[in-house]
Parts: sequence; structure tokens; C-alpha cells
Amino acid sequence: MPDAVAPKVALPPAPAKIASLKTSRFKVPGEGSSVAISVATVVALFVLWFLVTNLGLIKPLFLPSPQAVWQQFYEYLTGAANDKPLWQHFLASILRVTIAFWAAFLTAVPIGIAMGMSRVARGVFDPPIEFYRPLPPLAYLPLIIIWFGIDETPKVLLIYLACFAPLALAARSGMKSAAQEQINAAYSMGASYRQVILHVILPSALPEILVGMRIAIGFGWTTLVAAEMVAANVGLGQMVLNASNFLRTDIVIMGIIVIGVVAYLFDLFMRWVERRLVPWKGLA
Repeated sequence: MPDAVAPKVALPPAPAKIASLKTSRFKVPGEGSSVAISVATVVALFVLWFLVTNLGLIKPLFLPSPQAVWQQFYEYLTGAANDKPLWQHFLASILRVTIAFWAAFLTAVPIGIAMGMSRVARGVFDPPIEFYRPLPPLAYLPLIIIWFGIDETPKVLLIYLACFAPLALAARSGMKSAAQEQINAAYSMGASYRQVILHVILPSALPEILVGMRIAIGFGWTTLVAAEMVAANVGLGQMVLNASNFLRTDIVIMGIIVIGVVAYLFDLFMRWVERRLVPWKGLA
């Protein structure tokens, strides 16, 4: 009988071949800095905006040129515009958002923690939060005006409600982040129920709470324009709404850019705080 043919064994590829198959120097999906790509994207959008408006492809009524928007920004910044200076609008808006955000933080986070730790608190607070959370602020704005008038209270309250739900739900979700092994280990070392909450569960919940703060501040700025519809005479949202009534698109876009830049700076600040307070996030 002829000798049996030995089965072929697949040999591992040579190191050079493995190196040629490598498509990226990053080993983890999403790894690496995207700053250069973001800067290039912003520059490309600005160049496109400049070309489209200066070549007359779009009428200034619908999209003014960057030069016109910059001129309005300069006039508002220096007080040369036929309106209050930009710093007054900015200060009024930042005060409203800041007061509403921290009021929501001081009330929503404890409620969210209670919802995560107690079925009674969860049963009490979960239905109203889940009921109003999907509602757009303009839906209950008339009711707030009827109840609280047209002074500063309804403006701050509207922003407060926008910030409250994401903070409460983030705190509730964060209370479940601690592993059961960590909790049992703390109990085995003699920790009390209060110590487990303070030293095990709350540190584990902190990343979720910080994410909720980022989302809440974004919702606060999103609601700013709606809040300043309530008989406001100063504020970034009021400036944009007043300009839209007179078809001043250059002022509208200038106000939108200012609101967007301030919100982005807030988000960058919250990311910096997150890196300082929870440096272990994403390492597990």
C-alpha cells in the first residue's frame, strides 16, 4: 500500500506578513486623538460657508456671510449695536442657566440616589419623572406662565425642569454601577450600610452622575431660548428671538454661534472635571 499522505498543517504567517496585515497603529476601536480631524472639519465648513455666501449662491436673508456675522458680533461686543451689549445678554442667560442647573443638581441627585437605593423612593418619583421627561418644554410653558407669571421664576423653572430629569436618572443608574463583589467585600471587612453607600456605591456612581451633568447642562442651554420667550428683555435667547422678528439673520446666526460655543466650553469643562475626579473610568 502506498504510504499515507500526511495532512497539511497550516503554519502561522511570517512576522513580516503579520505586519503587512496591520491596518492601524491603534489596537482599540475609537483609540487616538480626533482633534486634528475636528479642526479640519470646522475649517472646511467655514470655507464652504464663505464661498457659498460670497459667490451669491444663497441670498443674505437666508444665510449671511461670515463677514456680516462677525460685524454684528463686533458691534454687540463693543456696545455699538442698537441693542444691549452682548455681555449683558450673556450675563443674564448664564445666571439663569447656572441657578437652574445647580438647583436641579442639589435636588435631582439626592432623589436619584434615593431611587437607586429604595423601592419606595423609586415608586414615588419614577412615574412623574418619566411622565414629564419626554415632553418638550414648549408643551408645559403656558402652564408655567399661568402658575408663576412672567418674571424670572418661570424662566429659571423651565430650565430647572429640563436639567432635573437627566440628573435624577443618571444618579439612579449610577447607584447600580458598583459590583456586588465590592459591596460584599466591604461588608466582610466590617463596613456599615452607610459606609458602603459613601465609600463604595457613590464612588462607583460618580462617572454616571458626571455624564448626567454634561447632558443636563446641554438640555439647559437647549431650553434657554424657550425660557426667554417669557417676556424677557435681555438674554441670548431673547436677542435671537427679537432679531428673528425683524428678519436679522446675521444677528440670529451670531447669537446661535455664541450659545453653541458657550455650551461647548461647558462640555469641555465637564470633561476636564470628569478626568480629574474619575481617572479610572474606562480602564476596567
